[in-house]
Amino acid sequence: MTVDAPAQASAPQPQATAAGPTRRRLLSVDALRGIAVILMIEQHLGAWLWKVPPGTKVWDHPGLVAVNALGGGAAPAFITVAGVGSALFTSTRHHPDRALLVRGLVVMGFGLLLNLMVPHWFSWRSWFVLHLMGFGMATTPLWRRLGSRALLVAACAVLVATPLLQAAFDTPGYLPGRRMAGYSGGFGGPVLPWAFWRLALLEGQFPIFPWLAFYLAGLAAGRALLEDRLDAIARLGTAAFVLGGLGVGLFALSAPFVAAFPRVFKLNIPFFPATPAFVLGVGGLVLLTLWLFVMLERRRPMSPRGPLVVLGRSSLTLLLTHVVIFREGSMAVGLWKSFTAGQTLAILAAVFVVAALLGRAWQRTGYAYGAEWLLRRLTPADPPARAPGAAG
Repeated sequence: MTVDAPAQASAPQPQATAAGPTRRRLLSVDALRGIAVILMIEQHLGAWLWKVPPGTKVWDHPGLVAVNALGGGAAPAFITVAGVGSALFTSTRHHPDRALLVRGLVVMGFGLLLNLMVPHWFSWRSWFVLHLMGFGMATTPLWRRLGSRALLVAACAVLVATPLLQAAFDTPGYLPGRRMAGYSGGFGGPVLPWAFWRLALLEGQFPIFPWLAFYLAGLAAGRALLEDRLDAIARLGTAAFVLGGLGVGLFALSAPFVAAFPRVFKLNIPFFPATPAFVLGVGGLVLLTLWLFVMLERRRPMSPRGPLVVLGRSSLTLLLTHVVIFREGSMAVGLWKSFTAGQTLAILAAVFVVAALLGRAWQRTGYAYGAEWLLRRLTPADPPARAPGAAG
């Protein structure tokens, strides 16, 4: 997700003008968003295009497996950075609540559009990463009224509630694609009772429990950027990474007590459903990466024409289009899972080169007519300031 007016890390306080607060863009946040879209596309294309040779297993190709596994960080990065972006966006507005609500609903609308355009993967009920980010943005008028510590407490409450709700709803320990589309049997078969709400809350790809915790942590991290407290981001990221990694590690070693709570500590592969230990570990890693990128930008200014920045600025459009082109398109033309490992890697490289080159050209027009452009056009402006002493 692209936010239009991020803050400059070295300027912790807003600079007010007659038109409202203004801030320079944090290109490091765009670059991290660019990393996220790269990870998402490479994971998806690896799964959709690569045909495992007969007589071998996926694990017999460790290089492509490792590249694909890195994609597991894409959604956590997208959602966390969406929280960061909302915090920065709030700092540029005198009256941000209506704009945040509209932006959130528009992003959720993009998610519904994607559901309808990819019928071989989703149903209209599906709850994907866009739905979660949009939900977070739309509810930010509530969250932004909490202090930073209260935001982290709320994120912890989401994590604590997750295994309890999963147990209450008897959520399976593995969620296949048909289940995450809302079907109790085969794809297109009988629909789960209360399917939409089950998917949104617990059983979609990226449900509110536990994935909202990433967004809330991002909001807290965005505030720390505004207050020039990078050390707070590093401490939070380190603590979360250590706690999550410790929980996953102890479960893998069948440690007493920990092994009895798979809904809390198990690392599911793939991570559907995600456990609190996974969220802590990967969320901590994302926060540490955010800290690193901002530190690098402080030491050496980034170019707005850099490939990662360009990909980050067009990440919402890339997210939408790559799913339609390569998921539905490959099936429509008979190329689904029909490439060797080498061919798949070559296609991945070509996609990123073309996307970066087209993005640089598109940047000159302000990414006109893309998803980011439409989001900006639909975002309500701040109401005009009243003259001092005006009635009202």
